[in-house]
Amino acid sequence: MRRSKAQQDHTSEAVPPAQVTYRPIGVVRSPYKERFGTPRQPAITEQVLGDGAQEGTIELNDDPKLVAALKDLAGFSHIWVLYHMHLVSAWGPLVKPPRGPKEKVGLFATRAPNRPNPIGLSACRLLEVEGRQVRVLGLDILDGTPVLDIKPYVPYADAFPGARTGWLSASGERADGPDSFEPLK
Repeated sequence: MRRSKAQQDHTSEAVPPAQVTYRPIGVVRSPYKERFGTPRQPAITEQVLGDGAQEGTIELNDDPKLVAALKDLAGFSHIWVLYHMHLVSAWGPLVKPPRGPKEKVGLFATRAPNRPNPIGLSACRLLEVEGRQVRVLGLDILDGTPVLDIKPYVPYADAFPGARTGWLSASGERADGPDSFEPLK
């Protein structure tokens, strides 16, 4: 099939910004008030608060345009939630993951929250959209976290069943198991 437009160049003259600023579109309301007991991924709920996936709500700011932007979202079973991890204060290039080898790995090879730009991404089950409230199941986000964006989860574009998992698969641990932890003495 041929292009319907002539090729254009939108990038050669563009200068990348030195700084980027975002305004939250809303806030997460979740049962998680502390990091311990919060799932490290939405689907990993063993040894977390409530011993299972918890419900929560994304409360959009009081803006009619944001409410209008929710139109047709209820037809999707899952959504991506992009958020700002507002409690992150510092980061390092190497981290010791909660599973796998007990040695440090590169930050960008993990999903550790302490990042140069503390942006989180969670896939949640969409339960209901009502007004400016988006009710979800399977949060792994702390209460009060600013939400940057919501996008529909689209299986044909968002799932890669044969994807490699680097050092995670080499660890020999259950990918969906609880984090390793050391009990209090």
